[in-house]
Amino acid sequence: MDRNEKPKDSFKTKKKRLLDTLIYNEILKDKRLIKAFIDIPLEQFIPEQFFREKLAKPYEDVPNLFYYDKRNPRSYRTISAPHMITIMLQGLNLEESDDLLILGAKSGYIAALAHKLAPKGEIVILEANSDIAKLTTENLKKLKLDNRVSIIVKNPLNGAPDLCPWHKILVTGAIEQPKIYPLLNQLDKNGGVLFAPIGPSIHPTDHQDYTQILRQDEEFFGNKQLQVRFSPLITQVELDELELITDFEEFGIKDTESLATENERNLWEKKVNIRYTSNILDNIVPEDPVKIKSIDNDERELVLSYFESIADIVKSLKLEEDINKIFSKIDIIDTILEKLRKYKRDFELTIKKMQNRLNQIRSYNIVRKELENKNLMEPAVLEQKVSVINQQLFEINHLMDLIKGEIKRIKTVY
Repeated sequence: MDRNEKPKDSFKTKKKRLLDTLIYNEILKDKRLIKAFIDIPLEQFIPEQFFREKLAKPYEDVPNLFYYDKRNPRSYRTISAPHMITIMLQGLNLEESDDLLILGAKSGYIAALAHKLAPKGEIVILEANSDIAKLTTENLKKLKLDNRVSIIVKNPLNGAPDLCPWHKILVTGAIEQPKIYPLLNQLDKNGGVLFAPIGPSIHPTDHQDYTQILRQDEEFFGNKQLQVRFSPLITQVELDELELITDFEEFGIKDTESLATENERNLWEKKVNIRYTSNILDNIVPEDPVKIKSIDNDERELVLSYFESIADIVKSLKLEEDINKIFSKIDIIDTILEKLRKYKRDFELTIKKMQNRLNQIRSYNIVRKELENKNLMEPAVLEQKVSVINQQLFEINHLMDLIKGEIKRIKTVY
């Protein structure tokens, strides 16, 4: 069956039956999530080949295969069953402006649903497999969701400390408890929530506890909600790394975490004491009611001036040849982005998306500096330098597009 054909028992009918069942069994309770399930077509996240091979089972309450590498039979990946996705997303308690980090792409379907719950926040997916990352990007583009959802190819177990704090973190594969400490330390101190299947996954009979963990200042409260059996995220990463060669690995740099100081790494990895309780939401300190305020024209002009300053600096980066001056300009942009964080919620700014691009530019600059110490007369070194400069320019252009997009949006919307 082709996913675009009109089957006798249509996707719409199957979807309604599934949602009715989840609601009747008191699994699906969030009205926003019900609407998200209705709006987001699961069938668009399952490759056509699995429909032709009759392996796709959209809107049945089972996992759906979306990736399979015949060269490596253990590399298959599935989109979680709808009841499990429901438990995941409801367990995060997403609010409309939350920034969400998702470990494992799952074809982009969970991220697409999450965007409906947090339309004003930023969603970042960490995926180790570059093929899956590409597939996920294509899926999100089809639904025009790629502007609010970013995909980074890297080991998801490290999280994204360079882009933290995160309001919410979702782990989509089994993870042992010590591995969650770096992730917990990346949570927002004011009610950040991590949801993960925590436990061993060495043997087929192993199970995990899907656990909701709340951070309040330096205290962490956990609630083990149900027992599950997930494939191990760490094993998936190890398998994927056999094929994954990132741009930075070619030049001796693995990712932007390599730029962190030892103190910063120790802070991310420090052990966390979790107090387990039956209802962690009772431990949230109530915030003052959110007051909807009109956008002050002075603030609007200030935000625009910040972006215009960044645009000028980014433009100058294209022509700058002095590596140290490039570092200085990157630091200035970093400082301005930090100032813009204050206005992130009011103006729905995609700060993390821009910060990620800036980190890529910085990483390429480090590679350029290392190459300067080598013999540039060697053809291989010269070729590397040209490649790095071209890739850095690509990231600079991408950052400029983001900045111009924000300027245009703010002028139009506000």
